[in-house]
Amino acid sequence: MDVIFAKINLKEEGKMITKKDLINEKYDCEIFVNEIRFINKIKLKKENHIIYIFKNKYNNIESMFEKCSLLTSINLSNYNTNNVNDMNSMFENCSKLTSINLTNFNTNNVTDMNKMFDGCSSLNSIDLSKFNTNKVKNMSSMFSLCKSLSSVNLSSFNTDNVINMDLMFFGCSSLNSLNLSNFNTNKVTKMNCMFEGCSKLTSINLSNFKTNNTTEMINMFSRCSSLTSIDLSGFNTNNIVNMGLMFSGCSSLTSLNLSSFNTNKVTDMDSMFEDCSKLASLDLSNFNCNNIKSMENMFKNCKNLKLENISYKDDKIRNQLKTDLGL
Repeated sequence: MDVIFAKINLKEEGKMITKKDLINEKYDCEIFVNEIRFINKIKLKKENHIIYIFKNKYNNIESMFEKCSLLTSINLSNYNTNNVNDMNSMFENCSKLTSINLTNFNTNNVTDMNKMFDGCSSLNSIDLSKFNTNKVKNMSSMFSLCKSLSSVNLSSFNTDNVINMDLMFFGCSSLNSLNLSNFNTNKVTKMNCMFEGCSKLTSINLSNFKTNNTTEMINMFSRCSSLTSIDLSGFNTNNIVNMGLMFSGCSSLTSLNLSSFNTNKVTDMDSMFEDCSKLASLDLSNFNCNNIKSMENMFKNCKNLKLENISYKDDKIRNQLKTDLGL
């Protein structure tokens, strides 16, 4: 067995707490895992901590601390995760969690990290340098709504087998830089909303991104309002069908090189550049709009964009420019 110290902010210092007390709405702490055993009765001291006892035999610790919204810190340094393959939603919505020790986590067999830290809105840093992600297939929403996260080092991440990165950094509004140069995205099919709402992000390194198998990039960079440039030279968009809102709200972007974009299969470009208010020029001469069904508001509120500074060949683009720019 492993003893895990999980510090919880409880108002009633000195009160006798039971398992029943912890899982009811009064303490807003719900734990749904195979068989977590609480120490029957605990006398809370000034530190306000509760001791959990976990058995090592489980390979699925999905949602282990989900919705423990009073949890402020947790030390899992001695917890044995050698056999674990599922960490889906493990800390989801632990909204007051400010520190977490995962230095000895063994993630060698984990395949699912979907929503692992989703909604941990008080976490400002996290050390994942020891994480082995070789087998992980799902990283969607992994850091979604981590609003206080100012930096995260993912240099040790191996993403060779990841298929889904939807919403991975969605709403990480305190992140100012992100280096994903080590990410192998050859197998990723979905990147929807991947960086949406990263409003303080000023730079992002996607130099090694391979998007050969990606089909959707809806809202991918939407509301990245501090991003001044994006290098998309390595992007292969041959299989993309939806680019709706892809750069919407990128209000600090002054230029965008989309020369590598293949839009032959794209059906939706709705609001693709909406609210890119500093964008002064665009070369869309390689855009093929034969399969486009909708491009409503594609250039809406692009206040600096002038018709003479836009290159295009497709009449659909010209018509949409005239509509959105009021020409």
